Amino acid sequence: MQHIALSTGISLDVVTAGDPAHPAMIFLHGFPESHRTWRHQLPEFARDHFCIAPDQRGFARSDKPKGVDQYTPDKPVADLIALADHFGIDRFTLVAHDWGGAIAWMAALHQPGRIERLVILNAPHPLIFQRSVIDDPAQRAASQYIRAFRNPELESHIDRIGLEAFFDTSFAKHVDPALIAPEKAAYLDEWSQPGAITAMLNWYRASAIQVPEMDEAAPRPAFLDARFPPVTMPTLVIWGMQDRALLPCQLDGLDALVPDLTIVRIEDAGHFVPWEKPEAVNAAIRDWLAKE
Repeated sequence: MQHIALSTGISLDVVTAGDPAHPAMIFLHGFPESHRTWRHQLPEFARDHFCIAPDQRGFARSDKPKGVDQYTPDKPVADLIALADHFGIDRFTLVAHDWGGAIAWMAALHQPGRIERLVILNAPHPLIFQRSVIDDPAQRAASQYIRAFRNPELESHIDRIGLEAFFDTSFAKHVDPALIAPEKAAYLDEWSQPGAITAMLNWYRASAIQVPEMDEAAPRPAFLDARFPPVTMPTLVIWGMQDRALLPCQLDGLDALVPDLTIVRIEDAGHFVPWEKPEAVNAAIRDWLAKE
């Protein structure tokens, strides 16, 4: 683990694996995790890539700048590019899950010259996600947790019940107990770092995605019906089909927005597919890289 000061003014904890002379892969985790999301991928791909996995801003022991505005998507995108610059990497394969995937979609749209290939795991394209949250009742229902995470009273609630109870009543209910139990202490350690809970939740609060109440007649943002720029690099999307927060409708129409698209559906995995089904994930990435 290295603690790296970036040109964005943020310092991140970063794990690296593999030979820096090999092609680079950068791995971005999501909520409520850390670089450990990729504990089954890093040893595999370090065999022939230089792998870089940061704890993103707000998570674990990386910097946690104060203020919701410090977590708008452009800030982690800037961290990503600064991280590549720190290692002298021009172009790289970007692998990302959950909120890391949201940042990866944004980076692919705004920094296409830096990203050679894109691998997305259970992270929705912004246009499809916003459209589905408004138009698809099932996805709107599944996304109501975002409204809860944006509630400014949530930290007080977590303080009252304690981190362990929060773990047991929120996160742990959505994953296989046999897989998550051995990791519980590591999560609680990361979440207990000063300011971590607020910083992690601020990713949701800073997002421009609108999540209406179930009975709300939500106005449609204009960009939903306008031309949206394509993602131009070769893209692999791996989806755990049992994801209860991000439903399979997130794959509908994706090919129109990503011309060079491969989709791999993992039927018996949920949202946390990198460590729920690591062998299937690694095989899918390996097969796709071999064809590119």
